[in-house]
Amino acid sequence: MSWFDDETYEYLADLADNNEREWFNANKKRYEGTIKEPALQFIRDFGPRLAELSPHFTAIPKAVGGSLFRIYRDTRFSKDKTPYKTHVGIHFRHARAKDVHAPGFYLHLEPNASMFGAGIWRPDAASVKAIRAAIDSAPEEWLAMKEAVLASGLAFGGEALKRIPRGYDKEHPLAEDLKRKDFIVHTMIPEEVTMADDFLDTFAGYCAAAMPLTAFLCSAVGVES
Repeated sequence: MSWFDDETYEYLADLADNNEREWFNANKKRYEGTIKEPALQFIRDFGPRLAELSPHFTAIPKAVGGSLFRIYRDTRFSKDKTPYKTHVGIHFRHARAKDVHAPGFYLHLEPNASMFGAGIWRPDAASVKAIRAAIDSAPEEWLAMKEAVLASGLAFGGEALKRIPRGYDKEHPLAEDLKRKDFIVHTMIPEEVTMADDFLDTFAGYCAAAMPLTAFLCSAVGVES
């Protein structure tokens, strides 16, 4: 079976062109049928596959407080006051995510911009300090992990500091990794791949490829992997 199809992307494109409450409310059933319910079903179906990779990550098929991000934007501190996100976001979080900044797996569906991501985006000060200390103390392990992840076709991304963090030599051999603000990997996903019957297998493969990174990060921040 497939979870996402042409209607998924057609709805998101139409929402981008009509990002207002009146249009959204008039198309609420369309949103539920083409976005919300298929995404929740994908989360349900991926749960057993995620458990095979690790019992410490969660697949929660709930529209509020679960793995599916809400469609509503938080516009309180944004100049952009459009009320709705024009993408689907699904985040398979670590079970300890409420306690610490722990890694997770992410699926992003958007016309011409669908992607997979994994790791920790913008960890707090204590977590980023712990991750940098782990890189510094276990450089061979970090490099072996990077080699394995890059060989799988995933790429490291995110933002970085302009200067090496305080306490580290600017000539440190892993200076560029120590500068990272985000410890994430990603890859773009063609729309036809997300619409295929075997997308669950494909997504599980992305998660498996990212496991060396998530395991390193889990160890660094002190949670189970």
